[in-house]
Amino acid sequence: MISIVDDDAWARKGLSDLIQSLGYTARTFESAEQFIESGSVEQTSCLITDLRMPGLSGLDLLNRLRRDGHRVPLIIMTAFRTEIHSEIALAGGATCILLKPIDEESLVASLALALKH
Repeated sequence: MISIVDDDAWARKGLSDLIQSLGYTARTFESAEQFIESGSVEQTSCLITDLRMPGLSGLDLLNRLRRDGHRVPLIIMTAFRTEIHSEIALAGGATCILLKPIDEESLVASLALALKH
């Protein structure tokens, strides 16, 4: 299952539809907190999360999962990429950072990389 965490309903829906069109199962969450509380971490083969969200950010979620011993591959997406965010995310164990809007080619390559690990 590919889990998607984004506070934007349209982004969640669009990404979920795209992932399902590629043959994967997708589940969406409107916040990092909702994802953590759902108990879906163990069933998630790849997590795609927005960088900027109310409450826990994508980086906060990455750090929380790693602190708790979860090694699920994680892709961060953002419309506001900066070098410092990229460095922090990649150093923290993120597979990659994708710029929004996400195109299918970038998503396919990123999922292949994430699921390979």
